Amino acid sequence: MPAAGSADLPEGAARGGPDVRTTAGAAAGAPPAHPGPGPDPAGQRRRRPSTSRQVGFVLATYAFVVTMLGTTLPTPIYPLYRERFGFSQLMVTVVFATYAVGVITALLLFGRLSDQVGRRRALLPGLLASAASAAVFLLADNVGVLLVGRVLSGLSAGVFTGTATATILDLAPPHRRGRATLVATVANMGGLGCGPLLTGLLSQYAPNPLRLTFVVDLALLVPAAIGVWLMPETVEVTGPARLRPQRPRVPPSARSVFVGAAMAAFAGFAVLGLYTAVAPAFLGAVLDPPNRAVTGLVVFAVFAASAAGQASLDVVTRRLAAPGRPPERIGLTVGCAGLVLGMGVLALGLATSSVAGLVVGGVISGASQGIGFRAGLAAVNGASPADRRAEAASAFFVVAYVAISVPVVGVGLLVELTSLTTAGLVFAAIVAALAVVVLALLHAGAGTGARAGGGEPVGVSGGGSATD
Repeated sequence: MPAAGSADLPEGAARGGPDVRTTAGAAAGAPPAHPGPGPDPAGQRRRRPSTSRQVGFVLATYAFVVTMLGTTLPTPIYPLYRERFGFSQLMVTVVFATYAVGVITALLLFGRLSDQVGRRRALLPGLLASAASAAVFLLADNVGVLLVGRVLSGLSAGVFTGTATATILDLAPPHRRGRATLVATVANMGGLGCGPLLTGLLSQYAPNPLRLTFVVDLALLVPAAIGVWLMPETVEVTGPARLRPQRPRVPPSARSVFVGAAMAAFAGFAVLGLYTAVAPAFLGAVLDPPNRAVTGLVVFAVFAASAAGQASLDVVTRRLAAPGRPPERIGLTVGCAGLVLGMGVLALGLATSSVAGLVVGGVISGASQGIGFRAGLAAVNGASPADRRAEAASAFFVVAYVAISVPVVGVGLLVELTSLTTAGLVFAAIVAALAVVVLALLHAGAGTGARAGGGEPVGVSGGGSATD
């Protein structure tokens, strides 16, 4: 599940610090910096094979896609696990939500690790965690093992998302930084969407549905690891690594902005969590016979819509620009209004057992989540002092990942107490209500605020960690 996109990282959030130098803005052709403890005994820095920055950009993007793909692979086959291990829909949501534990842990413990040890040395353990997760799922024989696999998957996403985003931006030529941000967004959200699509196709039309997907995943991770090893390093570390947990805090100047933006993010990410964890059950109830490939395609469409929504924010805000209406407020308004519409269509689809309603509701909600999330993160960044933007963004992402986990567990509990349709309708009503509250705050002028400190707002494109 989402580690959620990729962000234009705030100044100082992904780079800088007293013991770090990056090469993102180096002149073309300048040799990349390499981390390391210092000269070898012969007085020469150790060398390793390294690609050009252009090739490194491609390799980092591939690794990003594959890692995020791995986090959503189990989605279409949760019903098969239920049959094999005999657990309830509530336990399905618990297994899914365990992912957020790994993500939040990684964000708080390792958010700035790549600034201290270098991008490559942070990405490689993320790939290792992803491979370990695939291996655990490959060998899973009970629900406890699935929980371990999901925690490892969350750790890989939490370590990888911000670092990969920073790496892609570092390796891009300075004049193409905007395009690099879009690439990072598509890689992240596209990878998240491709996971269910790959599993749906393999589990529906190929043998051994609970094993083959993870064999393919491990095979995809091998060239990713080789590529990360070969790509040029963009950070030179001159001091020792200091691993210190980051406590999410919101600067006083950003708190009024944070409330509305975080509520919008909570509502949007809850929808992504619902489609990733519960969509197989919803679609299984209305498809006759159930088809895992269709399930994977539907979830892919939701994530693709989110990526498209994030990418379209600038166009949306330009079209709706008006004096006294900051772009962030416009984006949040459009995103929340779209969530209300999407939840209405989803509720109609559930009430009438309509596949079209589930799909259209998901696509509308996904696009709206993308627009609102990018606008909300931009608003929080813009209202925070430059030296505290990473801190505020970290708190924002913690809210987002809580939203991925807690609401879907509530849906699972409601399914046990009532029915799948009732649980879905209650969920849609709560998400729509949250979006309406944010719209009311925006209308009252309390949902966003003036940009702190003047200057340009901090742009974002997607949902990657700004705490790398």
